[in-house]
Amino acid sequence: MNFEYSDNTIALQRRLQDFIDRYVLPHHRAWFDATERGEHPTKLIDDLKALARDEGLWNLFLPALRDDEPGTRLTNLEYAPLAEIMGRLPWSSEVFNCNAPDTGNMELLHLFANAEQRERWLLPLLEGRIRSAFAMTEPDVASSDATNIQTTIARTAEGYVVNGRKWFITGAIHPHCRIAIVMGRIADDSDLSPHQRHSMLLVPLGTPGVRIVRNLPVMNHLSVDGHCEILFRDVRVGPQALLGEEGTGFALAQARLGPGRIHHCMRTIGQCELALDLMGERALERKAFGKRLADQANVRDWIAESRIEIDQARLLVLRAADRIDREGNRAARVDVSAIKVLAGRLQTRVLDRAIQVFGAMGLTNDTPLAQLWGWGRALRFIDGPDEVHLGVVAKAELARVQGNAGNNALYYTLPQRDVS
Repeated sequence: MNFEYSDNTIALQRRLQDFIDRYVLPHHRAWFDATERGEHPTKLIDDLKALARDEGLWNLFLPALRDDEPGTRLTNLEYAPLAEIMGRLPWSSEVFNCNAPDTGNMELLHLFANAEQRERWLLPLLEGRIRSAFAMTEPDVASSDATNIQTTIARTAEGYVVNGRKWFITGAIHPHCRIAIVMGRIADDSDLSPHQRHSMLLVPLGTPGVRIVRNLPVMNHLSVDGHCEILFRDVRVGPQALLGEEGTGFALAQARLGPGRIHHCMRTIGQCELALDLMGERALERKAFGKRLADQANVRDWIAESRIEIDQARLLVLRAADRIDREGNRAARVDVSAIKVLAGRLQTRVLDRAIQVFGAMGLTNDTPLAQLWGWGRALRFIDGPDEVHLGVVAKAELARVQGNAGNNALYYTLPQRDVS
């Protein structure tokens, strides 16, 4: 396996980093001040989006782009180092129309939208004119098992009626958010198997009966885009709202989450790289007990361990991205579960070390460390908790061992037993 970046990827890395250094980072303080006031700096981001599109740094995440769609068609392997760069400044992904949850929603619509849905929702998303949300997780059930979802979708003569409650719905209060992809349970599902009981609907957020109850803080951080609790009370939509076919909601969710998990892990690598850079700078400039922190043996160990662990994680993420490109989402399922567990744990470890090197300052908003630590902890739930992904890896590993049963017998040196 050779994961050396191609000349095209290296050129895109340079262009992307140069764009961020010249146009995005200088506005970081303005973005931070606005969001601390609870305001979304839409004009700032919209202006940067227009510039990024003109520069050809647009929709980098979607390999399936058609010739008539705006963006740069890249494989997951080519996109990986670019997502890493964006991850260092989390809000920058929106500048390049590569932000969650829109990336996953665009992939889903690309795969399953009909012509009308494509015209109404996919094209505006690809052009960056609107934002979207993905309403799957629920507060009253263990949503890590999607078959538990209880929001109901009842078929009527006019279309469908939705009733239920969702939460941690990212981006729902963004000023440009216009649509939620809602996963719900078919009301009359007694004759259906557990994996054929759910459908997905495209529900405009202005539809009567859709109410955003609150914006939930994540580790005491309140996102200006929102991680929202949403109530759906007798929400009526027409038959054109159905995405794909009835009963395919579970399969659609799995199709969406594969690349989305890859993207989260790619951005995590970038955030860990930033934390390591900041940790190293702090260790070189700060003195304690008569010498620099960088000369303290334990701090040097933290820096070295972080470097090793980040590089290990990057290689696993690249391998998973490469397998998706070559063999598809299903073939890469175990690889994606492995990196999903690894990424959140890596981020909390590296960020914890960086915070310790910074001391009390690392707990404040003067650095990005505390927020990135919290996001790393949240990542151990986002797109499935660690326990689910560990189960996927363990199941595959045990099946592999069982398939090779008996092949390792000669490695034993146990004495022969006399059974006469």
